[in-house]
Amino acid sequence: MHVLALEVEIHIPEARSLKDRRQVVRPLIDGARRRFGVSAAEIGGQDTWQRAGLGFAVVASTAHGAIEVLDAVERFIWSHPELEVLSAERTWLE
Repeated sequence: MHVLALEVEIHIPEARSLKDRRQVVRPLIDGARRRFGVSAAEIGGQDTWQRAGLGFAVVASTAHGAIEVLDAVERFIWSHPELEVLSAERTWLE
């Protein structure tokens, strides 16, 4: 069993309220869950308008399978022009 986590810090330059921020963050989390079957949650920056921390995790039978899924999730996040990715960090969990 292989467990890989991805932590992504994003900046949402057009957000002027928490509602604007939610309109960007919610589709990212729900879309990743639905499309890639990963666990996903907002893990930081809940009180800020223009920043958010997102966490994703996958359990796979092979390390290569886990990497492929999180590669796809990362491409999905990067494909949204309304946000800027500030950092993305992967961690293998035991």
